[in-house]
Amino acid sequence: MAWNEPGGNGKDQDPWNSGGDRRGGGKDQGPPDLDEALQKLQEKLNGIFGKKGGGGNSGGGSGPSSASTGGFFGVIALVVLIGWAVMGVYTVDQQERGVVLRLGKYYETVMPGLQWNPPLIDNVMTANVTRVNAYEHRSLMLTEDENIVDVSMTVQFVISDPVAFKLKVRDPEVSLGHASESALRHTVGSSEMNSILTEGREVLGDDVKRRLQGYMDDYQTGLRITQINIKEAKAPSQVQDAFDDVIKAREDEQRSMNQSESYRNGIIPEARGIAQRMKEEANGYRERVVAQAEGDAQRFSALLTEYTKAPGVTRERLYLDAMEQVLSNNSKVLVDVEGGNNMMYLPLDKLVESRPRTSISSGGGSLNSSELREVTDQVIEQLRQRQQSTGREAR
Repeated sequence: MAWNEPGGNGKDQDPWNSGGDRRGGGKDQGPPDLDEALQKLQEKLNGIFGKKGGGGNSGGGSGPSSASTGGFFGVIALVVLIGWAVMGVYTVDQQERGVVLRLGKYYETVMPGLQWNPPLIDNVMTANVTRVNAYEHRSLMLTEDENIVDVSMTVQFVISDPVAFKLKVRDPEVSLGHASESALRHTVGSSEMNSILTEGREVLGDDVKRRLQGYMDDYQTGLRITQINIKEAKAPSQVQDAFDDVIKAREDEQRSMNQSESYRNGIIPEARGIAQRMKEEANGYRERVVAQAEGDAQRFSALLTEYTKAPGVTRERLYLDAMEQVLSNNSKVLVDVEGGNNMMYLPLDKLVESRPRTSISSGGGSLNSSELREVTDQVIEQLRQRQQSTGREAR
């Protein structure tokens, strides 16, 4: 007979109960009754869900087994429910935005922080909206003047619209690569090679940025272009040496033009200054000559009036003034004595030096009018004495 057969003494033969009944005073040396434990757990769950616990042991032989099975599945359901709720908790970083899809359809955009969405119902996709991403592109392109250039470009972009970035386009970065090449080729094809290789890089980058941003807006990629850097623009390596020579020649041309411009800026103002000075000197000379001529004419007119009144005196005065002007610039005079064969030499400078210092003018060794008259009187006196001596000898 089985140890748990109804109506028998199975409890005395319970392998888990050694030495008497478990509920008696005997010592419990085995594990607890599994059916009893499940029944207690089921009663607690029924109490939680609003069900009353019945006499599980009074229903018949199948009662304890059904209660145990129901309690076990209740525990599993509770554990699954708790796990499902825990799986819906997630965190959105400060630099990210979350795009929530509910049953495959856009529901909302969540901000940074601790969030919860029902798992298996909502799908959350995060996108970093502050990180600056970079895409590099390099290729050979044909310019407007039918030359080939090697252009290297870097595109910097950020995610401005996370919903469009995640839902509108399947692979936005691939679309960005294709659009970047298209925009660069269009801009290079509309420019000349000289402009691209020299001063036109900044303008080239601005044109590419404006055109590429238009493409991104049309495609609804949710990307915003922040910067276009033209890293390098050069001729193909096969003809690089020839283009280097051309660039050096252009630089030499520009340097020569700058030197010529500098020389012109220096020489032209100087020449203009010299010309202006010559004009001023000529005007001054003209005014001086005209004024002197007018003064001479007026003096001659006044002299003519005096000459008309007294011709002899005026003639003598003019002679003396002329002799004074001539002799004042000469220190030696040769006098031809009238009626004699000898020419007399008069050292006027010696005569002046022989005179007292007080009679010499402050102007140095030059003679003034009074001194010249005195010297003339001495000369006339000496001439008279020589004539007298010559006449006595002749007698």
